[in-house]
Amino acid sequence: MSKIVVILGNMFEDVEYTEPAKVFKENGHELTVVGLKKGQKVKGKQGNASETIEKSFNDVSIDDFDALFIPGGHSPDELRVDEDAVEFTKEFVKSGKPVFAICHAPQILITAQVLEGRRITGWKSIIQDIKNAGATYVDEEVVEDGNIISSRSPDDIPAFIKASLKKLKE
Repeated sequence: MSKIVVILGNMFEDVEYTEPAKVFKENGHELTVVGLKKGQKVKGKQGNASETIEKSFNDVSIDDFDALFIPGGHSPDELRVDEDAVEFTKEFVKSGKPVFAICHAPQILITAQVLEGRRITGWKSIIQDIKNAGATYVDEEVVEDGNIISSRSPDDIPAFIKASLKKLKE
């Protein structure tokens, strides 16, 4: 099955990480949590989930993984100030491998400058940011544009998971 890299920082949206991660694992996919500092404990903003960073961005290569999963919350905003996180994300998107982005996840895609000419969705507070990055914002529960699958919010998680699993089978 697929090796999925999850990029995670503090204050991630709990269910946007835990629900897809649970289903990915149940379907035989392997997840590796990558963040700013190996061994760092990051917490969900609702206080219902926490995770320990298994590897830092310096410890991994896009060649190690088949797909990238970016949960929302404050996490993408925290990660996008780190050059290594941004470069890893940029390289991953450019590789053509699947990228699963939910809610605020487009924030790091915006900083990586990989959205121009793409169709994407995300949380309502970043609609203008998405447009300013040269992308077309689409108000749908799941938007697939090439290798990027995006969703708006926790309400879209079932559709997000279904589309992501389908993409992993391609």
